Amino acid sequence: MKSLINRLKKQNKHIAVAESCTGGLIAKTITDTPGASAVFNMAVTTYSNEAKIKLLKVSPETLKNHGAVSEQTACEMASGMLSLAESDIAISVTGIAGPSNDGSQKPVGTVCIGVATAQKCYATTFVFAGKRNEVRKMAAKMALNMAYDELGGAKKKKDGNAITKTVKKTTKAIGKIIKKK
Repeated sequence: MKSLINRLKKQNKHIAVAESCTGGLIAKTITDTPGASAVFNMAVTTYSNEAKIKLLKVSPETLKNHGAVSEQTACEMASGMLSLAESDIAISVTGIAGPSNDGSQKPVGTVCIGVATAQKCYATTFVFAGKRNEVRKMAAKMALNMAYDELGGAKKKKDGNAITKTVKKTTKAIGKIIKKK
């Protein structure tokens, strides 16, 4: 976490967070780090679809067509957070932490993580193994690692995908198997 805070400081950038299934865990992780106030703008926990629409401007059509747990929703959450916080980078997390699924075909542990900057927005879907709190912790760690990578923290592999390195790093750090979809 300290490396993310230092990278943000060095680049004179600010981060903001939109959370759903992690319920504020990412914001807590950031603010537990000394010096975070210099780079952390704000966070919102939008657990309901109504909150996603109202606060983050997620399109009702996106939620209807793709569901709350989708890369499209994660991207709209991150973009909405970027705008709301007037930040340089925003990350978002939406998923199914368990113990049961949301009635969809998506398995427990499915998490979509979005990253937005002024230049782009993208999201990736993961399936994390474990109980509710383990899924939440892995999702938070992955989101923070993806932010770090986006800021140039990870050396890109030949295929140009730093997320591959992030998945391996997060898996090793947490000791659980995860699957990138």
